[in-house]
Amino acid sequence: MAETESVADDTAPRPEEVSTSDPTSSAEIPEAVPGDTAADSGDTAGKSADERTARETVYRLLAVRARSRAELLRALLRGGVAPETAEDVLDKFVAAGLVDDAAFAAEWVRGRHRQRGLGRGALREELRDKGIEEETAAEALHEVDTDSEVERARELVRRKSRGMSGVEPRARMRRLLGMLARKGYGQALAFRVVREEMEAIEAGESVSDDEPWFEPDD
Repeated sequence: MAETESVADDTAPRPEEVSTSDPTSSAEIPEAVPGDTAADSGDTAGKSADERTARETVYRLLAVRARSRAELLRALLRGGVAPETAEDVLDKFVAAGLVDDAAFAAEWVRGRHRQRGLGRGALREELRDKGIEEETAAEALHEVDTDSEVERARELVRRKSRGMSGVEPRARMRRLLGMLARKGYGQALAFRVVREEMEAIEAGESVSDDEPWFEPDD
């Protein structure tokens, strides 16, 4: 899925002010990672070109948004940084608290569920694609319970149904179920929500005209 990247602010915070928990936030990253004594002292003469490239790449990527360690590692390797050097540099960012997979996963789940209406299935796949370990992903997904999924699924179905008044009921149900499946909702939950919403419409119950605060992809 495409991700929108924001432009970093001009003011660079101190290391302790940089948050990596929000995958959609933007922030300037300090020029040196705490614990990197050569960089902290301003003496970069002992740093290899590979290390400098790795450090600058990580700064640049984190200035746009928070990323998982695996995302950063892939970017460094694609850029030609030696695996050992990439791991060493990332270890320093993790130790400094600038790369935190657990915080990243929790914020990613909250944001994508709230803003895009994704269900747990889709969220789990996205976290897997970003290299988040299964245990860490499972912990982050605890925040999305069944009630929350049902609420988001209803909002999606109601929004989608507004433009389907002329569609034959059976075809409408197939389309709505397909939309929820693509959003990562389980079959049983999706069928229940679609059936209930279609029954409400057929019974003449009014559907709220309030716009949901996320935009469906479909």
